[in-house]
Amino acid sequence: MSADGWAAGALAWLLAWLVMLGLDDRIDLAHQALLLVLGGALAALWWPAWATLAAGALGVLAFNALLVPPRGSLWVERWQDGLLLTLMAATLGVVLALITNLRHQAREARLHQARAEQLRQLGEVLRDAAPPLAHAAALQQALAALTAAPATLLLCRRWQPGVPLADDDAELVGTADADEAAGLWLGLRQARALGPGTGHHAGLAHWILPLRGGAGASRPAPGAALLRPAPAERADAALRAHAQALCDQLGVALQRHFSQQAADDARAQAQLQAVRNALLTAISHDYRTPLATILGAASSLQDQGQRLDAQQRGVLAGRIVQEANHLARLTDNTLQLARLDAPGVVLRRDWESAEELVGAVLRRARQRAPDRPLRARLEPGLPLLHCDAMLLIQLLDNLVDNAIRHTPPDGPIELLVRRAPGAGDAPPGVVLAVRDRGPGVPPAWRERIFEVFQRGDTATGAPPQRHGTGVGLAVCRAIARAHGGELRLQARGHGGSSFECHLPGAAQPAPGQALA
Repeated sequence: MSADGWAAGALAWLLAWLVMLGLDDRIDLAHQALLLVLGGALAALWWPAWATLAAGALGVLAFNALLVPPRGSLWVERWQDGLLLTLMAATLGVVLALITNLRHQAREARLHQARAEQLRQLGEVLRDAAPPLAHAAALQQALAALTAAPATLLLCRRWQPGVPLADDDAELVGTADADEAAGLWLGLRQARALGPGTGHHAGLAHWILPLRGGAGASRPAPGAALLRPAPAERADAALRAHAQALCDQLGVALQRHFSQQAADDARAQAQLQAVRNALLTAISHDYRTPLATILGAASSLQDQGQRLDAQQRGVLAGRIVQEANHLARLTDNTLQLARLDAPGVVLRRDWESAEELVGAVLRRARQRAPDRPLRARLEPGLPLLHCDAMLLIQLLDNLVDNAIRHTPPDGPIELLVRRAPGAGDAPPGVVLAVRDRGPGVPPAWRERIFEVFQRGDTATGAPPQRHGTGVGLAVCRAIARAHGGELRLQARGHGGSSFECHLPGAAQPAPGQALA
C-alpha cells in the first residue's frame, strides 16, 4: 500500500477521535461510539485488513479507557456500558470485514478487467497478423508483465497436426538454458502444460505452457512458452490460467496461419495440376494435326520420291517445313509460358534498338507469309530498350502471327513503335503495337483473350485458319509484365484490333558506356 493510503487512514482515525473528544460533554456515549465506528470504516477504505482490525481493536480499548466510566481504566461499572462496548466492537468488526471484502472484490474485478483488456489487445494485434510470428514479441511482453520476469517462446516455422517436428522446424525467441529448451520442446511436442500446479513435472521452478490451437489437443502444438513466476506465484492457478489464455491467442493465430498456408498450397497444387492436365490435353490434340501432316509428307517422299516430279517434292518439303515451324512455335510458347510463370525468373536484359527488333520480326513474318501486306512505322529518335531481346521478338512474332491468322489475305498488318510519356519525372516509355484490319474482338473478350487456352477464333466467331493451344497471347502478356509493362487490346476505329505493349522508360546509357 502507498504512503498516501496510510496517511488517509490515519487522518480518518484522527478526525474521528478529535470529534469524539471535542463533543465529549455534549453527546452521550452511544453517539460517540458511532463516531468511532465511522472513523474505522473510513480508515478501512485505505488500510489493509490486518491494520484496520488492529486499529479497530485498539480504538475500542482506547474508547473504554478514555470515555467509559470509570475513566482512566479498562474497568466498566455499568452493564449497559459493557453491552455498548460489545456491540460497538462487533459492529466495527462486521463493518471492517465487509469493507475489506468489498475492497478485495474490487481489486479482483480490476485484475480481471485488466487481464481481459490484455487478452483483447493481444487478440487485436494477432487478428490480422500475417504472419503471426512477426507479432510474437507482443505475447512475450504480455507474459513478462504477468510474472515480472522475462519469458521465452519456442515457435514453429512449419506445422501440421500429427506430423513430427524436426529440430530446425521451430525457433527460440528469448533466452533459455539447455534444460529449459528441452522442457520447451517437450511441452510443444506433447501440447501439455508443465510445471507447478499442472500435474506434470511439478518440481520445475517455471511454467511451460503450450500455444494450443483451436483443436486444443493437437500434437504437436504450434509453439510453447516458458514463464518464470516468483515462488509465491507458482501456486496461483488463476495467474497460470490467464497466461495459458494469452498463449492460446497466439496458438490459434499460428494454427490459422499454417492452415491457410496448407490450403493455399493445396489450391496452388490443384491449379497447377489442372493447368498441366489442360496443357497436356491441348498439346496432345494440337500437335497431332501437324505431326500427321509431317509424317504423311515425309512418307510420300520416302515411298514415292522417285515417281514425283521436282514441283511435287517441293510442295511436300514445304509442307514439312511449314508444319515443323508451327510445332516449334507451339513448343516455344508453351515452354516460355512455363518459365515466365516460375517464381524468381530473371531476364537477360541488354540495351536493344527497337529498329533491330522490328526488322527481325518482319524478316520472320515475310518468310512465313511472303504475300501478306506487312509494313512497319517507327517514330524517329526512339530510346534504346533495356530488355530481353529474344522475349520481345517472340512477343511481336506471336502478335504478327496472330494477326496473319485472323486477318483476310489482303488485309494490311502494321508494326508501330512510338514513344509514350513517362509518369512524373520518369523517362518516356515505348509502345510496341501490332495493328490489323481483321474482324476485331467483342468487348467481353478483350481481357479473356489473354488467358491461357482462350482462342481468338472463339472470341471473334471467325472460322479458324489454324488450330493452336491458346497460349500465344498469354505468353505475350507474361513477357510484357516480366519487363514491368502491360499488353492491352484496343479496338480500331474502322475495324480491326491493335495489340499494344506498353514498356516503361529506362535511363539511357551515357555516350561511350558499354551496353551491357
